[in-house]
Amino acid sequence: MAKTKTAFVCNDCGADYRKWQGQCSACGAWNTITEVRLGSDAGGVRSARFDGYAGGAGGAGAQKKVVTLSEVALEEMPRFTSGSAELDRVLGGGLVPGSAVLIGGHPGAGKSTLLLQTMCHLAADMPALYITGEESLQQVAMRASRLGLKADQLQMLSETSVETICDLANELRPKVIVIDSIQVMHVADVQSAPGSVSQVRESAAFLTRFAKQTGTVLFLVGHVTKDGSLAGPKVLEHMIDCSLQLEGSSDSRFRTLRSHKNRFGAVNELGVFAMLENGLKEVKNPSSIFLSRGSEPSPGSVVMVVWEGTRPLLVELQALVDESHLSNPRRVAVGLEQNRLAMLLAVLNRHGGLMTGDQDVFVNVVGGVKVLETSADLALLLAVVSSFRNMALSQQLMVIGEVGLSGEIRPVPNGQERIREAAKHGFQRAIVPIANVPREPMPGMEVVGVKTLAEALDAI
Repeated sequence: MAKTKTAFVCNDCGADYRKWQGQCSACGAWNTITEVRLGSDAGGVRSARFDGYAGGAGGAGAQKKVVTLSEVALEEMPRFTSGSAELDRVLGGGLVPGSAVLIGGHPGAGKSTLLLQTMCHLAADMPALYITGEESLQQVAMRASRLGLKADQLQMLSETSVETICDLANELRPKVIVIDSIQVMHVADVQSAPGSVSQVRESAAFLTRFAKQTGTVLFLVGHVTKDGSLAGPKVLEHMIDCSLQLEGSSDSRFRTLRSHKNRFGAVNELGVFAMLENGLKEVKNPSSIFLSRGSEPSPGSVVMVVWEGTRPLLVELQALVDESHLSNPRRVAVGLEQNRLAMLLAVLNRHGGLMTGDQDVFVNVVGGVKVLETSADLALLLAVVSSFRNMALSQQLMVIGEVGLSGEIRPVPNGQERIREAAKHGFQRAIVPIANVPREPMPGMEVVGVKTLAEALDAI
C-alpha cells in the first residue's frame, strides 16, 4: 500500500511546514496552519494534456523554444464582449481567451445570477457550459425562468469531479465555462475532502491548466470568509488571471464589482449593478446613485470625486462630531481607513486650530463605497469642521486633495478630469490643490486652489 504524503500549509500565505505550529512564521497569522494530504507516492494528480480548440497559445502541440523579448509579437490581446458593459469594464475591455477569472462575494450578493445572465447571453453566439456543483439543475432552471433569460442554448452539467468536467469539456469544446463553485470541486488523486486547502489548490490548478491549453475562458465562483477575504489557500489568487469581488449589503439593491487583480486590465476598476426582480442591471451613471442628497444642506456633508480604475466617481462623505462622555473618544470610519482618520484629526488640531480630543468623530461614505485613495483627505477634514461648527457647506461645492502631516495640500492624480466630472453634474465651486487648478477657466465652475489646510478652511 502506497504511503500518503502530508504537509502543513498556512491558509493565508501558503507557507508549508513539516509539523503543525500555532503561528505562521512567514506571515505572523495565528491558527491558520492546516494539515494537507498531498496524495500517495504511487502517483500524484494526473497530468492533463488537451487539444487546443479555441486558439489557445498553450496547446498540447505547441513547440517550446527560447526567444528574445524583441521577438515577441505585440498585437492586441483578442477579446470578446460578455454582453455587460460594466463587467467588460472591470475585466479590462472584455473576455480574453484562455483566461481564468475568480469571482468572490458573500452569500446572496448575486454571483450566480450575474454569471447565469452572462452565460445565457454568450450561449446565443458561442458554445457555453455552466457547471453547478452546489445547486441542482432544476434550481438553476427555476432562477433562469424567474429572471426571464433565454436558456434554450446554454449547456448545463451538475458535476463536482474535475477530471470528468475536463474530459467532457474537451469533447463539447465550449468557449466559456463557469464552475460554481471551486470549493465543492475535487480531484480523485487527492485524498482530502472537498473544500480543503489541497483540494481547492489542485482543482484550481487542474482547471486553470485546462483553460490555458484550450483557450477557454474559465469563471470560478469562490466563497468568502466572515472577514470578506476569499476562502481557501492564498495561492488560489496567484493561479488565476483576474480576481473580482462582488459586494453589496442585504438592505441595499446596489452591487459593486471590483477587480483586485487583473493581468489584462486596470486594478481597482469598479462596476455598479442594481439588483432588480429580473436580475442584475447595469448602472450607466454610478455617480447619480451615490449623490441622492436631501433638498436642504446639512452640516457635515461634502461631495468629493474619487478615481475608480479608469473613471471618476462622485460620492458624498458625511461626518458627525459630538461631545464624548468616554475617557477615550470614539473614532469610527465606514468606507475609509480608521488609522488615517486619527492621523488627519491630529493634523487638524496642529495646523487647523480645531481640537477634537474630547469629541466623538464618526465618518461615513454614503452608498457603501470603499475609498482607498488619499484624495478624500481634504473633504474628510472639511466635513468634520462643518459638523463641529454646525455650519452647512454649499451643495454646489466639490472638494478633493491630499493632506500632508505638515498641513500642506498635495495634488491628486487626474485632478482636471475630476473637476470636469463635477462640472458635468452641475457643481459650481471646487476646492482643489493649487497644482490641480486648470490653466484655462472652466465655464460654470469656480475653482479655488489652496496650498495649506488653513487656506482651505478660510475658503469655505
